[in-house]
Amino acid sequence: MAEAKKTTTEEKDDFRYIVRIVNTDIDGNKPTVVGLQSIKGVGKRVAEVVVRKAGVDRSVKIGTLDEAATSELANLISTYSDYAPNWAINRQQDYETGEDHHIVGIDLDIVLKDDINRLKMIRCYRGVRHESGHKVRGQRTRSNGRKGLTLGVSKNKNQPAAKKGA
Repeated sequence: MAEAKKTTTEEKDDFRYIVRIVNTDIDGNKPTVVGLQSIKGVGKRVAEVVVRKAGVDRSVKIGTLDEAATSELANLISTYSDYAPNWAINRQQDYETGEDHHIVGIDLDIVLKDDINRLKMIRCYRGVRHESGHKVRGQRTRSNGRKGLTLGVSKNKNQPAAKKGA
């Protein structure tokens, strides 16, 4: 009975409450697939493929995995574009290099900002819409997208009083 208590305390000592993969902190209490989805650029499909390729149980808590398994997951996420089909990659035919990449983490924000700045600099329609804060992808704007405006009728308080005799 003493050995059973010893193994449970050892398991608790091995448990990591925060797991760091691809510069992202992941809650160790989450299942592996759900935990990987907290990385920006990794959705449900990518997480399922990575976990299956790593040979890890998808429902086990990510905090119970050892360092070798988490480093294998990180390696598979960073090299996802090598073994994934073309249609499952989030950056196909990159503007500068023409190659296919799958971008994750903070790099995704940087690339998105660069793309929008490029559109603004060449003054294309989408760039102008981004600059002015309007809808970019052809949505209707007649009744939607009115942010920052007062709704309804507002009375003007500074109106001069109407003269009765005039």
